[in-house]
Amino acid sequence: MMTKTKALAMLSGGLDSILATKLIINQGIEVEAINFQGFFCSCKGSGSNASEAAKHLGVPLKIVTVGSSYLAMLRSPKHGYGKNMNPCVDCKIFMLKEGKKYARQIKAAFVFTGEVLNERPMSQHFQALKTIEEESGLKGRLLRPLSAKLLPETIIEKQGLVERNQLLNLSGRSRKPQIELAKKLGVSRFPSPAGGCLLTEAEFSIRLRDLLDHKKHCSVGDVALLRVGRHFRFGENKIIVGRDENENKTLLKEKQKHDLLFEAAEIAGPITVLQGRKTKKAVELAAAMTAFYSDAETNTVRINYGRESLNRSLTAQVPGRAEMENLRIGRRILSQKLLP
Repeated sequence: MMTKTKALAMLSGGLDSILATKLIINQGIEVEAINFQGFFCSCKGSGSNASEAAKHLGVPLKIVTVGSSYLAMLRSPKHGYGKNMNPCVDCKIFMLKEGKKYARQIKAAFVFTGEVLNERPMSQHFQALKTIEEESGLKGRLLRPLSAKLLPETIIEKQGLVERNQLLNLSGRSRKPQIELAKKLGVSRFPSPAGGCLLTEAEFSIRLRDLLDHKKHCSVGDVALLRVGRHFRFGENKIIVGRDENENKTLLKEKQKHDLLFEAAEIAGPITVLQGRKTKKAVELAAAMTAFYSDAETNTVRINYGRESLNRSLTAQVPGRAEMENLRIGRRILSQKLLP
């Protein structure tokens, strides 16, 4: 008996990856999917989108959470950044290398993506697609079904594992062809374009660059904290001040054991985290920031602080707004060049 060809889909859960998967399934090829989740996706429900898509497509899905190895790549991507801290080409290569490992485990003959030629300026022009294919170790074994007819014929097409005449020639940023194709293929459930990668956002990128510049070994928790609170830099100290109850909870959850916590005594206010050396000046400044963003109606505020429990206290003077803003990460360097 002939063995059915198997392929691995790089399934983001977006329309392009859904359509690419549908095209391959319609050729009678067995498909499994892989999805990567990390710290930098600002799309709401990105993981659930992939899970929902896999369910409706009827394909098994493996979800991989990226960690320290991704952060190591992010520090110095071979192909550089985009406008902000987005290493789009290296990010694709990173995920495809991981995908290749899993493809071997499941004995998939090839890997495919939902990439569309010229849809994204940094990572989906012709040369970028070629570079990604070669450096991921998938030369000739990486298929882009939506644009295949505009790209060189792959080994898998030459071997007859995939019918090239059933693949497409989409190009450009317009979604109209994909919407029409979805109707034709009976794909009615797909998310609307929303959110994206935090690494393309200027303010988040400034926070991340500050973190990488001041901390040699970053943890998942460090990166998680970049998404919440007001961030301040005082020499080698980082001070993070919560903006609402949910952010206060996140700060309590993600703080590291050597960090100090601050909270105003007897009045509503933020949770503040102090990272770095706990000098007298740094402690006083973190307390002052806590007082500034509290509901205090006086110029002095009693602040409780400590590591595991708030077992110490001091009286803080409420500082002026200008003093706070001068230390705020991003505000004080927005006019400067972001990357070194």
